Amino acid sequence: MISFDDFRAEDGSPLYYQILRHIRRGIASGVIEDGDALPSRRVLSATLGINPNTVQRAYRELEEEGLISNHSGAKSYVVLNSAAVERVRRELVESEARALVVSLKKSGVTKGEALSLVDKLWEEDEEA
Repeated sequence: MISFDDFRAEDGSPLYYQILRHIRRGIASGVIEDGDALPSRRVLSATLGINPNTVQRAYRELEEEGLISNHSGAKSYVVLNSAAVERVRRELVESEARALVVSLKKSGVTKGEALSLVDKLWEEDEEA
């Protein structure tokens, strides 16, 4: 069962989108794998203290993307293959990189400064 223990509503984006991002991050990192079960809509809405329609919207979008399989009255399961995992990873990285670039530009950081900072942080992370 996919865990939402570490889920925290945070950035002001719609809750359904935050649920999508949580699941996509799990897929991209390998924490969520093919065949993993999702909590029922009712259980997840109670756990997160949100409207069941919000969970329904997130699950419907995941189903439209082909990432989960829904069965009436039954659990929903993650449906993945290597192409789907790579697509999710690429889209997630691009989205987060775009948000970072926008934030850095708004802060007046130049492209050179940003690249230098990323390089420095990348090296520090490898040393840790």
